[in-house]
Amino acid sequence: MKKLIYSVLVGSSISMYGQNAKDIINKNIEVTGGVNKWKTLNSTILYGKVVLGPKDEFPIKIYQKRPNFTKTIVIINKKETIIEGFDGKKGYTMNYNANKLLENPTYIVENFENDFIDWEKKGFSVKYVGKEKVGNNMCYKIELINNTKTISYSNFRKVENLVFPFTIEQNTPKKDGDYIIRVSKMETNKITDDNIFK
Repeated sequence: MKKLIYSVLVGSSISMYGQNAKDIINKNIEVTGGVNKWKTLNSTILYGKVVLGPKDEFPIKIYQKRPNFTKTIVIINKKETIIEGFDGKKGYTMNYNANKLLENPTYIVENFENDFIDWEKKGFSVKYVGKEKVGNNMCYKIELINNTKTISYSNFRKVENLVFPFTIEQNTPKKDGDYIIRVSKMETNKITDDNIFK
């Protein structure tokens, strides 16, 4: 089973909701912008760094657009290399043996939208895990479960009218897909042309 673990940073205002996972998720959506503003988010561009190992750290750019377009670029020796993407119909990943981007029929398409929005319709089950201190803040910890990896979100910051995680960490059982993305800048609703994903 996959566990998406969210450290839900909503502060003391959530205390009235106790430890009910559904109520915590609803409050999180409310304090991070509200469902209507999340629904009007059409695209994001993330700039930052990806950490792949003790010494492997590279600049990264991630383009995302509703409903599920995505393109990830890593910059190595000042050269931009697309390492994965989904153009609306097909998924692609970098094949390092062939040294080129190839179609990947097993590419897993991710939802553009925050997983908390309509989580039940997306096939998740939810579990309240407990509380955890993140920085100086006590947070509620929620698991959305549906597959086989753990993704933790933290370091939340406001961009326009929404609050996004600026640190994203993935851990896998075999440690072969582990990474940390540290976002330094984010732009919203800047992508208008789907051809950027071709």
